[in-house]
Amino acid sequence: MPISSDKFSDIRPYNDGEIQAAILRVINNDELINAIISFRFPKVHKLTHCVIRPLLRRYFTYKWGKINSIDEMQKVVVHYMHHMIKDTTTKFTSSGLCDLDVSKNYLFVSNHRDIAMDPALMNWALFAEEFQSARIATGDNLLGKPFIADLMRMNKSFIVKRSISAPREMLKALLHLSDYIFSSLQSDSSIWIAQREGRAKDGFDKTEPAIIKMFYINGKKKKIEFSDYINQLNIVPVAISYEFDACDKQKAKELYTKNKFGEYKKSASEDIDSIVAGIVGQKGHVHIAFGKPLEGDFKDADEVACAIDKQIYQNYYLHPSNYIAAKVNLDSIDSEDKERFAKRLNEIDIELQETVLKMYANPVKNAPNL
Repeated sequence: MPISSDKFSDIRPYNDGEIQAAILRVINNDELINAIISFRFPKVHKLTHCVIRPLLRRYFTYKWGKINSIDEMQKVVVHYMHHMIKDTTTKFTSSGLCDLDVSKNYLFVSNHRDIAMDPALMNWALFAEEFQSARIATGDNLLGKPFIADLMRMNKSFIVKRSISAPREMLKALLHLSDYIFSSLQSDSSIWIAQREGRAKDGFDKTEPAIIKMFYINGKKKKIEFSDYINQLNIVPVAISYEFDACDKQKAKELYTKNKFGEYKKSASEDIDSIVAGIVGQKGHVHIAFGKPLEGDFKDADEVACAIDKQIYQNYYLHPSNYIAAKVNLDSIDSEDKERFAKRLNEIDIELQETVLKMYANPVKNAPNL
């Protein structure tokens, strides 16, 4: 049975009856249309936008105007994902799904490198093996503009309210989120959520116990023992690895600035710029490794976080770029791979190169057998 739409209407993805209205809002949003024009036609003068806008709207209305369901929307996403993977990766592989049951729902907890691509590529791996795609946890910090919220919620994203500051309201929001995640898993959908708030910009993947504590708030309210509740969630650690991080330069700039000046101030459009860079940037070989569902007697959130980390470190696919940055197993790396990485590094400002090398080297340092 699907979960109640009304109970979670403030955070859940859109349902079939809401899709068409959301699509029309997106098509009629000037800011989005202007952004698409600027991206696809960068040399077109802004005064010409008023001529192109109605043509684009007519095109999008023709392509998407009759979509009335989540399934139809997902088919559109699959079409664009196919082309994106073909254009921006040299290879896409996955492992571990053979150990999971296609008829079950799972709570996929993954490392976090790319805002949009991590869950999108994981869902692509699920789709390829005929699993149902997962609902995606998305922070409200990314949904500042209405058209972005519409786009996300049309594509099975649900909202994690991070902007609340009042403790009582925050606890209420976390309980609501915990209840939604559990209800989804028990009824009709798997869930994807990052192991931490924000991307691991330094390449060091570490699960925040606070995420596990949030999972359990609903169980605590229902007076279910911690370990019993955690086992009911079917938590599956997921290790996502990119041969090349499409946002490595931007991440390095942020880390370098923080280290040198003590702080870094994001621009208003930085998260959106990162989303676009992650989608269109070259990624090389991408691998998604699915772990095994967590089982056992867990006494607290720290133990669960450690169990997730252990599988992510064990299953993380190490690329030549990782070994080169860490200066490990260099004799086994092809000269072509060394040249590709050297070329990428040389395109980055020299003061940022050491930070980028650490970013690629950290997964090797976390690997249990090296």
